[in-house]
Amino acid sequence: MATPARLTANRQNAILSTGPRTPEGKAVACQNARTHGLLSRQVLLPDENRARLIAVREYFLAELAPVGELETLLVERIIVCAWRLRRLHRVEAEVFDGERASLREAGLAADLGAAFGQASHTLSTLARYEAALERAFYRALHELQRLQAVRAGQAVPPPLAVDVDVSVAGPDSDEEA
Repeated sequence: MATPARLTANRQNAILSTGPRTPEGKAVACQNARTHGLLSRQVLLPDENRARLIAVREYFLAELAPVGELETLLVERIIVCAWRLRRLHRVEAEVFDGERASLREAGLAADLGAAFGQASHTLSTLARYEAALERAFYRALHELQRLQAVRAGQAVPPPLAVDVDVSVAGPDSDEEA
């Protein structure tokens, strides 16, 4: 627990730290969380091709043919996830390139294995983002398919909840395998 002196010092420091005050400073600060863009609120980053995103959107709208606001919302979610998954693959390649360049500058072997070892924490973070984006993509796709089947008059069973037990009996266990 913080001491009374520490609490007082924290309050004094907080008075000095009020964040950006000018419009320019606020414009910069609002971009602080946009380092790789995988969690960005904006779908299109400044260095990305707007025409390509529009083409991807048109493709998905034509392919999935949403009817109504809810289906359109699900297709938009699919588009965002697909776009971010493409970005993630670009980020992953750039991580490898950056690590290999750093290894070369340090006079070390710059093969993919060495780069992977250096970037393993970053790559595991990217893998978590990828898994989350894929889950969101397929969740939206499956819900869209369910809505479209209902609209077409097909009987649609509710989604299944699956309970998975991944425990494994060891060699010293009393349980049979």
